[in-house]
Amino acid sequence: MNRAEQLRQNMTDAERALWRHLRSRQLSGHKFRRQQPLGPYIVDFVCLEKRLVIELDGGQHAITDQACYESDRTVWLEQSGYQVLRFWNHDVLQSIEAIKQAIFSALK
Repeated sequence: MNRAEQLRQNMTDAERALWRHLRSRQLSGHKFRRQQPLGPYIVDFVCLEKRLVIELDGGQHAITDQACYESDRTVWLEQSGYQVLRFWNHDVLQSIEAIKQAIFSALK
């Protein structure tokens, strides 16, 4: 099993919650993929058609080394033509409708 498949099998609670709303073209008919390899990275969610990446961050992302890695990753994705939206896990779990609205707005 490759790394992306492992990540799909072991999604966080926040990833599972958001995936319930993104899968099967539920959000404006746009197709999203989860744990998708893009270049040297695996992104949480991506709409390839709109070049929109959605990343969910937990508490570990506040650690300096992890924050630097995420910054480099975002720069690479943006230089490759992707728009990157980042949300905290707790926001997804507490305010899914606001998260969906932000994603919907980015898809326009």
